[in-house]
Amino acid sequence: MNRVICALALCAAAASAAANDEAQIRRVQVDQEAAWNHHDAAAYANLFTEDGDCINVLGWWWRGRAQIQSRLTAAFAFVFHDSTLHVTDVQAKFLGPTIAVAHVRWTMEGSHTPPGMPEPREGIQVQVLRKVDGRWLIDSFQNTNAIPERPFPAGPFPPGLSGAAPAE
Repeated sequence: MNRVICALALCAAAASAAANDEAQIRRVQVDQEAAWNHHDAAAYANLFTEDGDCINVLGWWWRGRAQIQSRLTAAFAFVFHDSTLHVTDVQAKFLGPTIAVAHVRWTMEGSHTPPGMPEPREGIQVQVLRKVDGRWLIDSFQNTNAIPERPFPAGPFPPGLSGAAPAE
C-alpha cells in the first residue's frame, strides 16, 4: 500500500511540475508582449538564451542575445516605434524536462513597414525553449506572417490567374 501512495505522490508532483513549467512558458509570452509593447529591446532579448537564435518574419537571422537586442533597438527606433503586439494563443509541447516547443499566435498593429516589405499583421512563432537555472528561455525562434487558412483550390486556375511566373 505504501508503494501505491508513493507512486501517486510522485505522479501528483510530476503533474504539478508540468503545470508550473507550462505556466512559466506562458509567462515568457506575456513578458514578450510587454517588452515589445514598451519597445524595450533589452527586456525582449533577455527572454532568449545567451546564444539564442531569432529568425524574424522576413527571414533575417539574428544570432545571440546581443545581436537580437541590437537589431530590435534599431527596429524600435522607427519601424516598430508605434507597434503593438498581442499574443493570442500559446500551445506548448514538452520534449523533455528542460526542452519545450511553443507555437505562439500573434497579431500586430501600428508598424511602419517600408515599401516592398510585408506588413506584419498576424502570424505564428515557433519557439524552442530551454530551462536554464530554473528559468524557461527561448533558444530558437522562427516567426512567420500568416493569413487565415482556407481550402486549397480543387482545380486549375483560369489562364492568367495562376500566380506562376510567365514563361519566357
